[in-house]
Amino acid sequence: MGGTNTTNIAFIGFGEVGQTFARGFLKHEGVRVSAYDILIGTSAGERLGARASSLGVVWCARPEQAASHADFVISAVTASQAEAVAETARDWLKPGQIFVDVNSAAPSTKQRAAKHVEAAGADYIEAAVMAPVLKPGLQVPILSGGPRAAEVSTRLNALGMNLTPVSDTHGIASAMKLCRSIIIKGLEALMVDCAEASEQWGVKDPVFASLHATFPSIDFHALAADMRERVATHGVRRSAEMAEAGEMLAALGMNPDLALAVSAAHLRGAKPKWEG
Repeated sequence: MGGTNTTNIAFIGFGEVGQTFARGFLKHEGVRVSAYDILIGTSAGERLGARASSLGVVWCARPEQAASHADFVISAVTASQAEAVAETARDWLKPGQIFVDVNSAAPSTKQRAAKHVEAAGADYIEAAVMAPVLKPGLQVPILSGGPRAAEVSTRLNALGMNLTPVSDTHGIASAMKLCRSIIIKGLEALMVDCAEASEQWGVKDPVFASLHATFPSIDFHALAADMRERVATHGVRRSAEMAEAGEMLAALGMNPDLALAVSAAHLRGAKPKWEG
């Protein structure tokens, strides 16, 4: 792990979140960043490797190589892979390392992931990202949880992050995020269908005017365009997140059908990567 003047940060998963956060961390003196992504060995992985090199990130062929000297290991994969990454990490994490899970997973998923990490003697920090990361970058609001959440949040905030500890118990931060996501992702799915149907009938302007009369603070034309773009660009990830919301609801004894329908709607609306 890092010396007294160096902070080593490893990313497992180097998509939008990993790249955005790495760029922010590397603006700080004394920070070294390494990364691994499951796409390594593919053409997409080659592009990620080139991107890593351009940012000054050490690109690694294996996750254990990326994490070997890390003070912080940040898991930034997908909700569906969050637990699997933590389970694998128990084989190569070391005591004293801090595993920060920023994936949008259900509270129960985070709790199981924490057990895997803690079995290796490392510390697990649940991190719930509360907004899109591109514009705010490292300053995106994040809720953190775990026995060392307050301490780790202070350390990472000194490197430019914006973590707010909410609980020393795993699961609370993710519950706060996913309860919010039921509304946000649900509204996105509804807005996409409303815009599509009203366009096909040629009634979008009067429909949006009627909605504006009810909610005068909202520009529905702008909102529809924004939400359609979000679903097209991030629908696959949002679909996985809402599947996790469904798991959360089912674990509470609630009916998850609505959350799962929203998950399916986001997946339908996602633009295939090969289209752009």
